[in-house]
Amino acid sequence: MAGHSLGEYAALVCAEALSLTDAARLVARRGQLMQESVPLGEGAMAAIVGLSDEQVDALCQEASHEEQQVTPANYNAIGQVVIAGHAPAVERAISLANAMGARLAMVIPVSVPCHCPLLTKAAELFSEHLAQTPFNTPIVPVISNVDLSIYQSAEQIKTLLKEQLYRPVRWVETIQMIKQHGIEMVIECGPGKVLTGLVKRIDKSLQIVSVNDLSSLHQAVNVIN
Repeated sequence: MAGHSLGEYAALVCAEALSLTDAARLVARRGQLMQESVPLGEGAMAAIVGLSDEQVDALCQEASHEEQQVTPANYNAIGQVVIAGHAPAVERAISLANAMGARLAMVIPVSVPCHCPLLTKAAELFSEHLAQTPFNTPIVPVISNVDLSIYQSAEQIKTLLKEQLYRPVRWVETIQMIKQHGIEMVIECGPGKVLTGLVKRIDKSLQIVSVNDLSSLHQAVNVIN
């Protein structure tokens, strides 16, 4: 099991590692701390499509300097990376991406950037709330966004949920890891089909089922059976 970014909390709830009540409280506090840590307009995120991960890594390094940083935030699919950081650095990265031949390089409208070093302070404050929250070892394997490890303990979960705030979501490698473990079908649960689209771009050999209402749930059960 895996969840993308905030979806990792949903995965942990489904795996009985975290109660729904505690997850809702943590998610609310997480969002509040994120908003408080980065003044409106100081940070930004952008989608880069059509360049390799290595090219995006390189342009982020070129666009950054000591006081203004931009880094990869989400490795979403093959040739699709979201970057985040200080707004001027993100704008420089967009210009560099266009010069390198990106099919798309554009700012994503968000209130606060995520999965980047701008949230290091917020992560430290958030860790206090994680420390006070009871976690259990998941009853089914859950893959961490941060380092692709399978959660084995409550302390590991707390550490990596903290780090998830300022480290990138490694979604491409997550799906590749799922495939390597012999899984042939991926079920996306929740509104929309964003992850279904990403999985198709990562590995077309995986069968994908999207569940977002009662009708699609019945369809998924029929497919599984």
